[in-house]
Amino acid sequence: MLSLDPSGPEWDCPLGSKDLEDEGPWGGGSGLPPTGCFPGSWRQDVGLDCKGSPEGTEARAWTVYYYSLLQSCLQQAGLPETQDRSQAPRTGCPGAEVTLCVLGSPSTFLPVLLEGGVQSPGNMLLCLSPAWLMKVPAPGQPGEAALLVSKAVSFHPGGLTFLDDFVPPRRATYFLAGLGLGPSRGREAAELARDLTCPTGASAELARLLEDRLLTRQLLAQQGGVAVPATLAFTYKPPGLLRGGDSSPGLRLVELSGKEGQETLVKEEVEAFLRSEALGDVLQVAVKLSGWRWRGRQALRLHPRAELGAVVNTVLALLEKLEEEESVLLEAVYPPVQLPCSDGPSPGPGLAVRICAVVCRTQGDRPLLSKVVCGVGRGDRPLRHHNSLPRTLEVALAQCGLGELHLVESDPNHFASQLVQTFIHFDMTEHRRDEENARLLAELVRARGLKLDGCFSYWDDCLVLTALLCQELGLPCSPPAAMRLAKKKSLTQLHLLRRHHGPPWPAPSLHAVPCCPLESEADVERAVHQVPLPGVMKLEFGAGAVGVRLVEDAPQCHEHFSRITRDLQGEADHPGIGLGWGNAMLLMEFVEGTEHDVDLVLFGGRLLAAFVSDNGPTRLPGFTETAACMPTGLAPEQEAQMVQAAFRCCLGCGLLDGVFNVELKLTGAGPRLIEINPRMGGFYLRDWILELYGVDLLLAAVMVACGLRPALPTRPRARGHLVGVMCLVSQHLQALSSTASRETLQALHDRGLLRLNLLEEALVPGEYEEPYCSVACAGSSPTEARLRLLGLCQGLGIDGPSYPVAHFLSHFK
Repeated sequence: MLSLDPSGPEWDCPLGSKDLEDEGPWGGGSGLPPTGCFPGSWRQDVGLDCKGSPEGTEARAWTVYYYSLLQSCLQQAGLPETQDRSQAPRTGCPGAEVTLCVLGSPSTFLPVLLEGGVQSPGNMLLCLSPAWLMKVPAPGQPGEAALLVSKAVSFHPGGLTFLDDFVPPRRATYFLAGLGLGPSRGREAAELARDLTCPTGASAELARLLEDRLLTRQLLAQQGGVAVPATLAFTYKPPGLLRGGDSSPGLRLVELSGKEGQETLVKEEVEAFLRSEALGDVLQVAVKLSGWRWRGRQALRLHPRAELGAVVNTVLALLEKLEEEESVLLEAVYPPVQLPCSDGPSPGPGLAVRICAVVCRTQGDRPLLSKVVCGVGRGDRPLRHHNSLPRTLEVALAQCGLGELHLVESDPNHFASQLVQTFIHFDMTEHRRDEENARLLAELVRARGLKLDGCFSYWDDCLVLTALLCQELGLPCSPPAAMRLAKKKSLTQLHLLRRHHGPPWPAPSLHAVPCCPLESEADVERAVHQVPLPGVMKLEFGAGAVGVRLVEDAPQCHEHFSRITRDLQGEADHPGIGLGWGNAMLLMEFVEGTEHDVDLVLFGGRLLAAFVSDNGPTRLPGFTETAACMPTGLAPEQEAQMVQAAFRCCLGCGLLDGVFNVELKLTGAGPRLIEINPRMGGFYLRDWILELYGVDLLLAAVMVACGLRPALPTRPRARGHLVGVMCLVSQHLQALSSTASRETLQALHDRGLLRLNLLEEALVPGEYEEPYCSVACAGSSPTEARLRLLGLCQGLGIDGPSYPVAHFLSHFK
């Protein structure tokens, strides 16, 4: 398998005692499992107890943890929830000659389990606890034991799973134990695998060999002549294979007599290593733990090579954590691999490449190498004035059972106040007071006696307020914390960059882009040294790509920061783009690739529908949208890749219920996230999706807000193609005042010759502009729609030397 993981400061994990003791499910520490870390919803009242084998509080917590992990994995894969039929035990053993049993993490073994359910239905079993298994002496085979399965999750074709009890227990014919279960479970799993009559796929002895990084390096260097990173290892009671071995170039082992009182020895060895020629021109070193207990754990601390004291202190701190046969490694940090990219700078962060070859034995004890390649493949648009929606509608409260609509709005004279049953005037323009405003709004709702089924908003600024109000009123919604994560762009990226472990899988960190928040000139100076340039500067809470700019170097960063800080200070300077949240900015790495929108409908953490559209090239150095095409022209596998990336980024932020718009770029290294808009797509997207797929995202958003699952096609097929371009006042003022006037465009729309989405009311030019309108043409193919649109734009005067429509549409060929 080939794994690409971001390499950088985000791996720099703290090394306090709590961090290394609470290893959770990925290490071998102690304590209870993490809580509330799996996105999605499923039944909790299932029969996880195994009759005759009661579990203690801690063991029971881990069983519940792994059951939730299984449900999360199934849900993200679009598979049904596990059905509990443990109250009616399986009394027969269909296909009893085959019982394939896995004891381990569902996320690790899910592909094997699903395939086993296809090839041998009902005979591929997953045990979530060692208590679900028992060993009995094997008749006529002294010293050996049979393994019996009393309880398990059985797998069947189509991804169907059942929680089953077996009476009598089933005898395992093959046993695979994952030794990375919760505290003490690794030892229990190893003991279960010992001296069985049936074949096994793992053992504690094998794990100690394969998972000891230091032993692996020594064997590779001594017997294979493979170059390994320059390493200094402090070992405590090392295993026999590490003792007395010949030294290897760049690999020094220091055997310790104890874990305390080693300060002088450690300082001398570290100082000599940091000055040694083996490190070459390396600028950084890493300190980490080695041993089978720490497999898969990225607990390390990075230090500049020159910081002798800091390195020594870190090594001494880790020595306290060592057990027998474990080591502390001090090793060179080499520059990360850069993926080849022929059309610009590196498409993403530095990557560390891990390659694993899987070798097994066939009948006759012949080795078989399985060659498996596993590839892992980045401006906010508010929903502005729409033909069927008021521009400044901010929070709508729905009472679906009675068909009522209630509106909360800051403008007391808003035209929509006359269109709803209940109108609540409430000034909520200062969104830094959302928590207080949510409480006050909840009091107003209760005072009016409104019994609500749901609350939702499609206006960017009000999304966090909506979630807080739902929380106050006990209504369905994604958590306020998730909305805050998605609302602040740098927080979204930095949060996802840290999501290396846990669901969703693959980790959403694969899609995040390095960035740095900016609130002062000092932040800008720091950011230009942390974020690779060229970069993109934008408002943290911005919308419509207002103020977004490509910056090539540090002077451009400072200049743009000063300009935005001066010109866009508050809501009055440019209403509707998020300045009610402040004018903080961020700098993020610019990534090359084609830009796409993915509009998702999620319900209870499940993906119900996704719609992918393509965007044309922007007019750099700005990022205002120029053109779009729907459905996407991507190959099916690329489209699926984009959908999964968007879905996993939403889940990674905790967005479980709602309609979301995710903007990504498809780069040479896979999808990269631009930003998540935790509401339905703006501009023309709702209109286009309704026209092409017959799905109304607004209706879906209302239904989800009321706790109702929308009935949507699983694999929606478009009934045509739409290609459109944006019109800008700065580029098209003359045409929009004459040949392409609002009246002319509306008449063409009414005749079915084009599709018009008016986004602004007035022809007012400005430095920080948003599109005035979108015009699009339909066709039975993207080529037909594109040629129709190009001819229409040329006739209306929208196409021109400074706004080359043919170039903007060239992405859709």
